[in-house]
Amino acid sequence: MPRPRSVPRRLCVTLAAFALAIAAGAVAITVAAPPVAAAPCNGYVGLTYDDGPNAGTTNALLNALTSAGARATFFNIGQKAQQNQALVRAQQSAGMWIGNHSWTHPHLTQMSAAQITSELSQTQQAIQQATGSAPRLFRPPYGETNATLRSVEAQLGLTEVLWSVDSQDWNGASTSQIVQAASQLQNGGVILMHDGYQT
Repeated sequence: MPRPRSVPRRLCVTLAAFALAIAAGAVAITVAAPPVAAAPCNGYVGLTYDDGPNAGTTNALLNALTSAGARATFFNIGQKAQQNQALVRAQQSAGMWIGNHSWTHPHLTQMSAAQITSELSQTQQAIQQATGSAPRLFRPPYGETNATLRSVEAQLGLTEVLWSVDSQDWNGASTSQIVQAASQLQNGGVILMHDGYQT
């Protein structure tokens, strides 16, 4: 994963405030008076959002990230990227990294090399059409990977990115539970979140 620009030492506080601001529908975040206590952080972590772009959440998420001075990687589903090119361009304009998350979000490890190639290639093309450049990062749906998938990734020049902390937002986690998951991040860690849940 490309190394992000310098992140302030108050990252955990920012993450906590950010998560609560998203849940409340706020655009701006005030870090000076965080609504929850957070452990001090040192170093860098990767904020990642899967399954976008989504008309109902992507812009609010981008506004909150930029207001907090944070950057994230958005792993977009190809069909959604093709249908929402303006949102993909908004991700790019906001300084976010954009990755490939397959065309339809299938269980890729149950597919042939040709089917996997189609899923990833179509997504590469859709994102390149929207932004002018093809992604270099790939997150396999469900975190499922195998040698066949890694071989296709290599052929397409993609680096596979998994995660060290799962926010469980996809599993109904509350905002406070997501903040608690984020507090478990260690230097160099990556948190799995999704563009599509208000929490």
